[in-house]
Amino acid sequence: MASVTEYPPEPTRAFTGIKSIEDTATNTFVGLTYDKLDINASIDRVRSPKAGAIVVFVGTTRDNFEGKPITTLEYTTYPPLSLLTLSTIAKSLKTDNSHYLHSLSIIHRLGIVPISEDSIVITLSTSHRAEGWKIAEQCLEMVKDKVEIWKREWFVEGGVWRANRDGRQGVLEEEEEDDDDGEGEGGGVPVEYLEQEDR
Repeated sequence: MASVTEYPPEPTRAFTGIKSIEDTATNTFVGLTYDKLDINASIDRVRSPKAGAIVVFVGTTRDNFEGKPITTLEYTTYPPLSLLTLSTIAKSLKTDNSHYLHSLSIIHRLGIVPISEDSIVITLSTSHRAEGWKIAEQCLEMVKDKVEIWKREWFVEGGVWRANRDGRQGVLEEEEEDDDDGEGEGGGVPVEYLEQEDR
């Protein structure tokens, strides 16, 4: 039997490259990928001659949660659903801030994301930097609150599923319960997530 302290295996990729939705009417782009995130490409995607600032937020995997060491993170989702949610968020932000937000891109990584590697990049171009900081923060909070992406934190003692946001405690997986029924009636949504979600 493999030790739970071993590095988790790379899950099967549901697709290669990047799955995305681009809306040219609102200058928004959202994407999902199993590959390392290309920060420079995201910056170039939102460049605009009308913009005086490009704001970038990059979320990375830290090595602990509340003092407990983490070996890696794993993200999973149903891409058609989460892409639509991401696109809705991006277009909503663009509509609400149309006077100074010129372009917005959100890309989230799936699968295994090792320590110090990037899991999400949000880039946007605005007329002025002050508005840009506020929109980037709002965008991140909306992604964490609304997008159907689930995070598995691999601790030394085993894996824990929890909601993809700060401060939401997960439940340690029981090794003997990790069988073929684990993704049954929940449609692939972790049971622990369903039990703790309070939307």
